[in-house]
Amino acid sequence: MIKNYFKIAFRTLFRNKVYSAINVIGLSIGLAAAMLILLYGKDEVSFDQFHANNPNIYRVVVQAVAKNGQITRSDGNSGVFQGPKFKAGIPEIEDFVRIQSDFRNFKKGTEIIGEELLSVDPSFFNIFTFPTIAGDPKTALLKPNSIVISEEMAKKYFGKTDVLNKTIEVIDGDKIEPFIVTGITKKCPQNSSIKFEFLIPKKIDPNEVANNENWFNFYQNTFVKTIPNADQKTIEAKMKQVFETDSRVAAKAMAEKYGITEKNIYLLQPLVKMHLDTKFIASNGLRDASNPMYSYILSGIALFILIIACINFITLTVARSVKRAKEIGVRKVVGGDRKQLIFQFLGESFLLCLISFLLAILIVQLILPTFNDLANKALSIIYLFDIQLVATYILMFFVTVILSGFYPALVLSGYSPVQTLYGRFNLSGKNYLQKSLVVFQFSLASLLIIATITIYSQFNHLISKPLGYDDKNLIMVNKFRITKPETKLFIEKLKENPNIVEVAPKNGGGWGTIAKADSKTEIEFAYETVNPSYIPMLKIPIIRGRNFSLDFPTDSTKSVIINEAFAKKAGWKDPLGKIVDFWYNPNDKYTVIGVVKDYHYASLTQEIKPQLFTMKPANDYGMVNIKIKPKTEVAALKHIEKTFKSLFPISSYEYKFKDLENIKNYESEAKWKQIILFGAILTIFISCIGLFGLATLSAEKRTPFRNILANVITMRAIILIAD
Repeated sequence: MIKNYFKIAFRTLFRNKVYSAINVIGLSIGLAAAMLILLYGKDEVSFDQFHANNPNIYRVVVQAVAKNGQITRSDGNSGVFQGPKFKAGIPEIEDFVRIQSDFRNFKKGTEIIGEELLSVDPSFFNIFTFPTIAGDPKTALLKPNSIVISEEMAKKYFGKTDVLNKTIEVIDGDKIEPFIVTGITKKCPQNSSIKFEFLIPKKIDPNEVANNENWFNFYQNTFVKTIPNADQKTIEAKMKQVFETDSRVAAKAMAEKYGITEKNIYLLQPLVKMHLDTKFIASNGLRDASNPMYSYILSGIALFILIIACINFITLTVARSVKRAKEIGVRKVVGGDRKQLIFQFLGESFLLCLISFLLAILIVQLILPTFNDLANKALSIIYLFDIQLVATYILMFFVTVILSGFYPALVLSGYSPVQTLYGRFNLSGKNYLQKSLVVFQFSLASLLIIATITIYSQFNHLISKPLGYDDKNLIMVNKFRITKPETKLFIEKLKENPNIVEVAPKNGGGWGTIAKADSKTEIEFAYETVNPSYIPMLKIPIIRGRNFSLDFPTDSTKSVIINEAFAKKAGWKDPLGKIVDFWYNPNDKYTVIGVVKDYHYASLTQEIKPQLFTMKPANDYGMVNIKIKPKTEVAALKHIEKTFKSLFPISSYEYKFKDLENIKNYESEAKWKQIILFGAILTIFISCIGLFGLATLSAEKRTPFRNILANVITMRAIILIAD
């Protein structure tokens, strides 16, 4: 019986090639989209699950709570004390490891290469499980000048992986230090928040340990391993007790010195939840932090596409039911009951979905590289054969069969044999659900079109809106802790080339601090160390006062420039001459000599916050901004590189164009724009082929009538001619 069902189903689908093709194409695209999203979701929830010590690994995080009980800050970073103090005072904590992101220059022959690395405690491999190919993980980081490198870096620097006990030269400041390779690891798993190429032992300054105020410095990640089945809430209560006891004197001193009245509360964040946590974001040496909202959006798009494909199947099958009415009538007359007909039509649905499912796997294989690029993933087709995913796909397959085939089977099996055989059957007036499904289908398509247009408009706004300063033809060259004399010489050498328009140094990275406005309002702001050329070079408008000038010696020691947001936060209507008090540094008070118009020094997705410019001599520069003439990039870059390497032979040379870096701020938005666009295109395509199928069916239904009408007209014409 079942064999007969499939034989008839195959013949029916083969005779109706156009409609079968429409359904197969639509369902296969919908199923492929669902498969890709399941792969994405599986990867998201699998992050950091591979460590053998899970679920006993936690990250120490902190919340700052004001006197009114409001949470003012949530931070995933911690400092030098949290790990060792909590381990010493809490029996449930077995071990800890601190992880800090760092940057060093490596010497490879005569070449200097800048590399990111992680500075960690020797207990790193006692807590985390990373595959190694050489060396003893338990002892690899015990000696100060030991280094663990990845298999890829071993090939890069030595040309092979058998490099245990080899020496690699690392530049620390002005010194070249030899590090001994004590371990080689395989490439970190793709679904790991901790990814590294180099590991070096963390150096702890004794002065840091002696200063109890370091309870309040947050610049690294601290992870702890607890005993099995330890209660998280109990440990957090003990952390609170240890912190309050050990930091009581330091907290009082910090309150008196800096006016800090917030209370820190330490919590434990499970490692396996860190990747998708939007409150305590994985950063500062941790990678690939995500947002569960991305999975929801992708799941919604995939669901839309699959629903539209199923609607196509239902509407086309019901619409074709008029052509199959006599077949159903004959089956019922010769003894076929409704149950047999339902199984027959479900068999056709099963066969069609099976073909679509197999085609969907092929589609996934073909478009997976593109999807990986859009989603910043490294998914593989072998993930499809994960036991949980296979079970999910089988469930999805049968759900699709039922969704797409059950309603048409009920409709078709319910036709009256008398009406169908005597040609009195008419579906008109009884297809309200079919019409509703078509309306719903195109509503979903319209929703995705609207979302696509909105995202496109938003993205175009982000990349085209003026930032408030000139970022064109601006090259940034990083040089860690470049001194004032070095900066002066570098600028002089650069300006010897006519393609260099202007040069202005700045602090490296993003600095931030706090100060008081007229010793009253405490303000947190972006802290920029510049020279007199910086503001004019970027064409940042000065709306009040003046720029820094070498003609005024006190500009470097007693003057600052602020932005409008700073003045607004301070409540100053006339900021010129006002005092900015860095009260925690003795006699560190500055007079406002100028106000610049607010400009987007950060991403356009962020609100413009208070900003302050200084020429304080004690502050180091870390970046040199170089303005070049248009269309002279090749010649200018050649001169910049030659000059840099001649002056700083043991520093790695790296440059970036400011306008391109600004566009990179919106890489995530650009990728989501493409994902939504592809989703909308697929939705519209599936909807349109369904509409094409319905239109074709409608035309076929009218063909007999047109033929009869044509025959009647022809006979009438013959009769008239004969008369």
